[in-house]
Amino acid sequence: MKKLCALCGKTSAALLYLCCMAEDLTIITGSKAEIYRSLIPQIKGLLDGEPDLIANLANVSAALKEQFGWLWVGFYLVKNDELVLGPFQGPVACTRIKKGRGVCGAAWQNAETLIVPDVEKFPGHIACSSLSRSEIVIPLIKNGEVIGVLDVDATELDQFDETDRTNLEQIILLIPIS
Repeated sequence: MKKLCALCGKTSAALLYLCCMAEDLTIITGSKAEIYRSLIPQIKGLLDGEPDLIANLANVSAALKEQFGWLWVGFYLVKNDELVLGPFQGPVACTRIKKGRGVCGAAWQNAETLIVPDVEKFPGHIACSSLSRSEIVIPLIKNGEVIGVLDVDATELDQFDETDRTNLEQIILLIPIS
């Protein structure tokens, strides 16, 4: 007898995994690379078939925060000439950021991922939380234009590296942007 998903009635193992993933995020331990190898297919499962950008950004934020326990994980979206706070997990955040200001504004302006080992040493850093010590910001790009950024803050210095850059950039590419 085939097992049916209680939410959607799907029966295939792969579809069942993808459908029910949201309530069964598997948190693993191991190297950072091993964790990302486990997490990326789960995030893909969360995103597959869901066209709503805000819902997808919310689930990506939650999955990353749940897996890694970082201080803050979330998105800012470009609206007019500012980054405006979008879905996030963590303490209260800055609501609006000007282009070129802070790590998020610089990543937006330069359309490139920024890794900041010590936020106190980043010129113009915006201290939304005094607990933040290191940060990585990845731009979301559609048709050559930055439409937002993924911002991740940690309480430890030098928390982020090339493994994070590569994998978080891969996760960003999974998000369907219409």
